[in-house]
Amino acid sequence: MPMQTIYGSNGWDSYAWGFQAKRTEVDLVIHNPGVDDDPACGPLIDSVAIETLNPPRLTKYNMIKNGDFEEGPYLFANASWGMLIPPIMNDDHSPLPAWMAESLKAVKFIDSKHFSVPKGKRAVELVAGRESALAQIVRTIPGKTYSLTFYVGDAADGCIGSMMVEVYADQGMVDVPYESNGTGGFKKAVLQFVATGNRTRVVFLSSYYHMKFDGSLCGPVVDDVLLLSVRNPGRKVL
Repeated sequence: MPMQTIYGSNGWDSYAWGFQAKRTEVDLVIHNPGVDDDPACGPLIDSVAIETLNPPRLTKYNMIKNGDFEEGPYLFANASWGMLIPPIMNDDHSPLPAWMAESLKAVKFIDSKHFSVPKGKRAVELVAGRESALAQIVRTIPGKTYSLTFYVGDAADGCIGSMMVEVYADQGMVDVPYESNGTGGFKKAVLQFVATGNRTRVVFLSSYYHMKFDGSLCGPVVDDVLLLSVRNPGRKVL
């Protein structure tokens, strides 16, 4: 797990790593494979926890699995900086069920105890600009129209500025602007698209890079992702 980027300002970052158990007992080994100029230097490790993740299931009300992000890694009660979900290239089994960090940098899993969350108790913050993307592959029917709704906001963590979330689904794309004062808030957005294949990749990413006054990385929050098919896309209800 690469740790070249420090996301927080207090020297600590919390990471989630997912694995699939093949036996009833496993050995957990943590070591530093790097070679430093000073052998006395290296990363500090503290507070390790293991939690069972429940695989999310599809429902007739949402084609997106775990769209509310309520199922995810264990969050330490005293860790007010959130939990980083590493890129899928370093994590074969995502600690955020059904989702993957399809990017070079991590995304941040946050809770309502320490952050502002649009809906429910948990959400995801895109903390590394275009290098921080969240994705899920869903089953679709070619030629059918779908409606993707979601919330965009800020985590009330002092992340101030003009934010932009880019959302992609098949050949559909939408830019969702959000003006953040760093004190919390959110807005609802919609992307309608026509599927061209049996599987469609839904991707969320931040157009811009953001930093708080203390130099830590931050960005827009995404929550409550809902995907449904549209029976009569051209019909208007009066």
